[in-house]
Amino acid sequence: MNISLCPISAIDEGEARSFILPQTRLFVVKSVGNIHVYINRCPHLGIQLQWQEHAFLTNEKDFIKCSNHGALFEIDTGLCISGPCRGEKLWAIESSIVAGILEIDDAELPLAQKLEN
Repeated sequence: MNISLCPISAIDEGEARSFILPQTRLFVVKSVGNIHVYINRCPHLGIQLQWQEHAFLTNEKDFIKCSNHGALFEIDTGLCISGPCRGEKLWAIESSIVAGILEIDDAELPLAQKLEN
């Protein structure tokens, strides 16, 4: 079943946006016209990545940054290139745009995940 996240126009180029679903937390990054959706969970400690709502990117907006240990992840692949989880990846979620709305398939989501503050 598809889950609608938001109109694609609600995410500006070079920006990220967080979403809380019943089964998990996600974030979306729009970079160079591409959309990337990831589970909001650092592979190092399993905690949320952002330091405040929608704050997932470095100041230069060229990497995703974990606010806890400063790990850096490539936006297009989710690969950690610096930090304690180097070589690991963020959990990517396939997405589609239907009539201007960003959607994901709930089959892509983890079966259960404890949502921490």
